[in-house]
Amino acid sequence: MIKVTRPWARTLLAAGFVVAMTAGGVISVAPASADARPGRSCERELPVGASTLDVTFAGEVYDVLVQVPEAPLRRELPLVVDLHGSNANGGVQAEISDLGQVGAANGFIVVNPTGDLEFPQTLPDGNWAWNVPGVPLTSGTYPPEGARDDVAFLRAVVDAVDAAGCVDERRVFATGFSGGGRMASALACEASDVFAAIAPVAGLRAGRPDPEALSAPVAASCTPERPVAVVSFHGTADFVNPYPGNSDPRWGYSVQLAAERWAALNECRRGPAVASAGEGITAYSWSHCAAHADVVVYEVAEGGHTWPGTDVDLSALGATTQEINASQTMWEFFKAHPRRG
Repeated sequence: MIKVTRPWARTLLAAGFVVAMTAGGVISVAPASADARPGRSCERELPVGASTLDVTFAGEVYDVLVQVPEAPLRRELPLVVDLHGSNANGGVQAEISDLGQVGAANGFIVVNPTGDLEFPQTLPDGNWAWNVPGVPLTSGTYPPEGARDDVAFLRAVVDAVDAAGCVDERRVFATGFSGGGRMASALACEASDVFAAIAPVAGLRAGRPDPEALSAPVAASCTPERPVAVVSFHGTADFVNPYPGNSDPRWGYSVQLAAERWAALNECRRGPAVASAGEGITAYSWSHCAAHADVVVYEVAEGGHTWPGTDVDLSALGATTQEINASQTMWEFFKAHPRRG
């Protein structure tokens, strides 16, 4: 068995600031069988705070950052899978989102896995991207044959955290920044049996762009088995993943079209309702959806390719609003949208 060691980031050079965190112990856990879930009793083995968890997938072992709140050992906890953007890693994303602190205050586990498609290394713990199904890389080429299946890998991550952390399977959620947001969107399309809701930041999609007409998604590339609630945050001045869309086959159609597509997939009967959510923040929401799977997009006027509310310096990517905190807001949405039925 091959050991793949990627400790989570301690220094974020690309954005010009220092990130320092303290790692805890390491627990080795293989993915849990789905058959073990019904009627099981569980006891949390993961330590409180930040630690690394060994996740076995396709014959390799990946160490994954996990952040655990104080809670009774036998209590099932919500889980948020927090995905980094392209050219970053799990530790970088943990600093940007600060969801570990939100989880500590609100009683949920956060996991920050790392992609497997390698960029030239400029960060001490490596630069990686996600294998978003059917979508090319920043180079314009597609992932090589045999690249890790990241939908399957992230299923394995959830199973491993569940086995060691005692997860409430009705309350498993995904978020991500940029390429991580596109990957979280793909999880909603292809793993709706696992994820109750998603919260892409600067990366909402509803299937891959149609190569013949990039202004629309390929409908067949996003056919979730059950409704998935969606909340998203996106700046109108985002030059990486532009709000109105572009001609890049990694991105293509507009954020509004992606939201409308999710509202249709979730059979929402009302919306979009339009409301102010702070200075320069407009919320578009669709409601009365199947299985209560609402859809909300927070449009940030003149916002850049950034994470609203972060205290990390992302100024190279445009303006970061402090009028809304994406991490806290998405948790409030997640809390209200467990998987139904």
